[in-house]
Amino acid sequence: MRLIFGILVFHCTVFASDSSLKALYATLDPTSVAQHFAFYELYPKTPEGKVSLQHAWELLSGGCVDCDPEMVLPTLDIQPIISLVNRTAQEESPLLNDDQLAVIEKLSRHLGNRQLQGFGLWNQEEILQIPSAQIDLARALLIAEMGTSTESRRKIQSYEASLDLMALQIAARLAPQAGPLDKIRAINDYIFSEMRFRFPPHSLYAKEIDVYTFLPSVLDSRRGVCLGVSILYLCLAQRLELSLQAITPPGHIYVRYVDPEGNITNIETTARGIDVPSEHYLGIETRALQERSLSDVIGLAFMNQAAVSWHKEDPKTAVALYEKARPFFQDDYLLNLFLGFNYLFVGKEKEGRDLLKKIRNKVPDYAIMGDTIVEDYLSNHTNAEGIQAVFAEVNETRSSILEKQKRLEQIVAKYPRFRQGIFHLAITWMQLGREKEALPFLEKYSTLAPQDPTAHYYLAAIHFQRHHFNEAWKRLQMAEAVLKKKDHAPKALDELRRALQRQCPN
Repeated sequence: MRLIFGILVFHCTVFASDSSLKALYATLDPTSVAQHFAFYELYPKTPEGKVSLQHAWELLSGGCVDCDPEMVLPTLDIQPIISLVNRTAQEESPLLNDDQLAVIEKLSRHLGNRQLQGFGLWNQEEILQIPSAQIDLARALLIAEMGTSTESRRKIQSYEASLDLMALQIAARLAPQAGPLDKIRAINDYIFSEMRFRFPPHSLYAKEIDVYTFLPSVLDSRRGVCLGVSILYLCLAQRLELSLQAITPPGHIYVRYVDPEGNITNIETTARGIDVPSEHYLGIETRALQERSLSDVIGLAFMNQAAVSWHKEDPKTAVALYEKARPFFQDDYLLNLFLGFNYLFVGKEKEGRDLLKKIRNKVPDYAIMGDTIVEDYLSNHTNAEGIQAVFAEVNETRSSILEKQKRLEQIVAKYPRFRQGIFHLAITWMQLGREKEALPFLEKYSTLAPQDPTAHYYLAAIHFQRHHFNEAWKRLQMAEAVLKKKDHAPKALDELRRALQRQCPN
């Protein structure tokens, strides 16, 4: 089963006249390797099929001076290479033999990642010692995930060959002097239109976010969460000599291009690469966007996987994965926070406290305030069970919200000054659509944490909905006063101010 001309074609014996084959061949996109390979698979013994195979090979060998198809193809089993290009998401990715790997390596010698110091390295310690910008992201990530046994090396080389073939197909559609924006458009067209990479349904990624993060799974399934597709995008960009940045708003990641004049093109990998304005990613508590190094991106993949184990309340596995991420970061705030918490959950109190003390009273550059849980735990205003209750995951069901609410009520009864416990108790009431019950908890929290603008914003919004306009104005102005000190004016506050002004001019 193959995709050709946008139509799914099932293999069968096909009888066609010479004239109809010529007409069909004439409809092929002359820049599409996939279409020409698919045509060859359908009509391998016809003159048109042989011409189609040769044309596909010439497209792939655009930068190779000694890859003459008449010399290479007669001695090569081409089928696994065709399978890498044209297989469906339901088919397993083939392992290539030495001859096939050697041919793809020859075709790919001119790709940009070959100039990186990290290209060809097989030792993680050596990779960690080179500058982050010189890391070959695919190689480093695959080694970190799969190791370097003989079997793993063959798998890694096959996945790298798949990435090389993807990059060569994109390059075949580019003009010789194509610029960065041309390359971005070509990558978007290839990934999201031709190969149809998609964000997985919520029912799948909510349970298996780790599966849709790591590069092999993303390549095999053509499904990926924001981090998984961003990693794929960065790997292709390295091969196409396109310099991109990885950007992480809270709980998200996307990539962007910045031209020499400072103009930004954002690439939202969960929305087929569209350019989303940067202010869209800023929130009340997020005043700037954090740029991540390639080394960080590798660490983030393991942090994503650790988060799954944490939410499954398997902190032992989470700790192991956070520790696996640790070598790729330079004293990262979030890693210290999450690893510190999970040390507490497994009974390593000293190790947990030591990490939390490192970030006590620290405010990341991109944030309005630091994490209050750290201070509350170190001040004995909560315990490990309270932290776990705050981070307990809820789904779409009412029962999961009520279960979390019950846990939080028990913790807050025991620790009445636990700020995030009180705040998240208010959140559970709002999730149930009962803002009236949320109000006293938000008010109590804002008294204990007056520098948190989010609480003031929620209070302003609830009072606005209940037509308590004077109180809404008061809370809005409190939020604005906090944020003004940080030189931050989020869109959400501006929208609420305009709505209030229409209903009750200040």
